Amino acid sequence: MMTTVGFAQSNSFLLSFKGQSIEMKKSWRAKWVTSSFSHLRASPLSSSSVESFHRTEDIGKEVRHGISEESRKKKKRVFFLDVSPLCYEGNKPSSHAFGHWLALFFSQVSFTDPVIAVLDGEEGNKQRRELLPSYKAHRKSPNPGTFSTRPHQFVEEVLRNCNVPVVRIQGHEADDVVATLMEQAVQRGYRAVIASPDKDFKQLISENVQIVIPLADLRRWSFYTLKHYLAQYNCDPQSDLSFRCIMGDEVDGVPGIQHVVPAFGKKTAMKLVRKHGSLESLLSAAAVRTVGRPYAQEALTKYADYLRRNYQVLALKRDVRVQIQEEWLVERDASNDSEVLSSFFSTLRG
Repeated sequence: MMTTVGFAQSNSFLLSFKGQSIEMKKSWRAKWVTSSFSHLRASPLSSSSVESFHRTEDIGKEVRHGISEESRKKKKRVFFLDVSPLCYEGNKPSSHAFGHWLALFFSQVSFTDPVIAVLDGEEGNKQRRELLPSYKAHRKSPNPGTFSTRPHQFVEEVLRNCNVPVVRIQGHEADDVVATLMEQAVQRGYRAVIASPDKDFKQLISENVQIVIPLADLRRWSFYTLKHYLAQYNCDPQSDLSFRCIMGDEVDGVPGIQHVVPAFGKKTAMKLVRKHGSLESLLSAAAVRTVGRPYAQEALTKYADYLRRNYQVLALKRDVRVQIQEEWLVERDASNDSEVLSSFFSTLRG
């Protein structure tokens, strides 16, 4: 029996799920991945053969990085699926991309672990746009293919039919909702895994928070953990936000300091962030003493407000008015996946 629950609050959202659970066999997963994507081989997204996908066992090994074996056994996983970026192939809205990554996610990554899908709410980026008009100004609404007249409805329908609760909060971006729910899950003793290509989520990485990223070139999802972050940047993930505030985010339309001080590059930014720990500590130090070369010193004092504005835009909020529900944390019934996704791809083929 399908249960649908609506929440009568100012920022409302819809949840649906099935209470039953089922164990997916690995042989079925491999068969489904191969059969479901044969029609995608002609598309740019699916140029390589499906046989090149890495097996489930390899991905299972990756998830162990960044957390002790003892802790891993004690903590259950809950996945937060950032849906909107998956509805694009490059910069173009694409139904095929959504179906492609969702099917791979179910068959190679989440299996029957609980999954909570999050979508951007209406006017979700309004507050950030008021601070910075260029913020995501170039983004097109995901109105993919056959479903262009109902962009959110078709996504929610597919997810709910696969027994995934869907959360969409009016006036809030999905990133902030994910950050809020992630923190609640960790407080309950879960290990949170955020499924998204969005580098904004790197600021949340910890021993209990990982990211799994869709890699278009390899046609697979790949885990990115605390261990990976430390190896790449050699600094605490909490410094990631400060570094990005200085360098900006071209994808999201957030200009970095190099737009006003071209000599201020990544090496200078990383060196200063590592030394001072946070943007605010760096700006406070620069206000009273010399912290770097003349061009860096001038930039940090003259454009302090510029950088603080970037911080307000790029920092993820964890105080969205939404509460994680126990029903969302149960094992996902995956018995509908094959039928639902096959029907979805058949509809796309028309």
